[in-house]
Amino acid sequence: MDDKEHKLSLKREVGLMGAVSLIGGTMIGSGIFMSPQTVLASIGSPGASLVVWACCGLLVITVSFCYAELGTVIKESGGEYIYILRTSGPVVAFMLVFSSVMFVRPAGIVGISLSFAQYVVAPFYPECSPPVLVVKFVAAAAILTLAVVNSMNVRFSMSVQVFFMVAKVLALAVIIIGGVVMLVRGHNESFKDSFENTNLGINPIGIAFYQGLWSYDGWNNLNYVTEELKRPEKNLPRALLIAISLVTGLYLMVNVSYLAVMTPKELMSSNAVAVTWGNKVLGSWGWIMSVAAALSAFGSLNGTFFSGGRVCFVAAREGHMPEILSMAHVHRLTPSPALIFTTVISLVVLIPGDFQSIVNYCSFTAWFFYWHHFGRSHLPQNQEEGSPSTIQRSNNPPHTGPACGNIPGLGSHHRQSSD
Repeated sequence: MDDKEHKLSLKREVGLMGAVSLIGGTMIGSGIFMSPQTVLASIGSPGASLVVWACCGLLVITVSFCYAELGTVIKESGGEYIYILRTSGPVVAFMLVFSSVMFVRPAGIVGISLSFAQYVVAPFYPECSPPVLVVKFVAAAAILTLAVVNSMNVRFSMSVQVFFMVAKVLALAVIIIGGVVMLVRGHNESFKDSFENTNLGINPIGIAFYQGLWSYDGWNNLNYVTEELKRPEKNLPRALLIAISLVTGLYLMVNVSYLAVMTPKELMSSNAVAVTWGNKVLGSWGWIMSVAAALSAFGSLNGTFFSGGRVCFVAAREGHMPEILSMAHVHRLTPSPALIFTTVISLVVLIPGDFQSIVNYCSFTAWFFYWHHFGRSHLPQNQEEGSPSTIQRSNNPPHTGPACGNIPGLGSHHRQSSD
């Protein structure tokens, strides 16, 4: 009998459709409904704001090519954590995973849940801003609901993701069609002298890019679940190219539609751009945009939860987090302890959090690490076909917690022997 101990792996249940939905469905979330006014206010002109949106999309596509190569060479879940671990060693990887699990991921979840909550309660407070406490209670309810959904079943989580992906693409299509109709009717005042009053300072450009990149966040989510992806060597590059190209095109057309319907001043003063757009174009049916924005944010939150739990799971499996977080449910094969841990941290971050501060923090911290291994993506290739990867860790990272006893419904992992 082979007495080698193997790492616990999750089942491959994500196909190409689910992969595209995971990437696109996470990217199309709160950002396109919450960030356009901040991008425009920061950069100062409609033309420059469209350039920012296009540049953000181009930047994401460029970096995604590196992730496609990394994901097909290192076929392990964990995203940039596992890539930095294999290429830069355990110290830098631990710094990444600590900041990701304890701050970046929970802050991202809170940011999306807050935007979801704002759109849900907006129809009940038409004449004023909703109370902060009410918004945060709704956000907490969304986080808890998706924690349960993602702990139940991988296929069910993917079905939810595909449904919301279709719903949000249809919602953006409505916005785009409405904008085309307004342009045909001659509503193009926002595009006359469209680069006038452009702010060229480092600070406004930086804030505009932070907000724009926040709207594209989630493009790397598939790399967090590579071990659960069917045929990753083919489906990973395909899904990245399809999803990011689709989202970039949709974002540009949606922003054109916003500017065709609203003046720059109206857009910058709006607290909920999609709702303002709906009230001006759809009239009494404007509430549909509030529902669409809420559904969009909810789908994005589901994708963020799905991938976020895997980062914590992989880090624990590698010894950088407490061992209990590397366990999975015996029957459902979902990383329940990691998901519960992510939920608890997110609820703690929700208490003092506000949307704009969270967006700026997440964008800066996340892209700091993206660029770190963007420049280190030159990976050694296998010398012979079918030979094992030449990427190895130089030493074993220390465990951060003691081994845990058996817990009903959970299976422990074991590190593979070094011989």
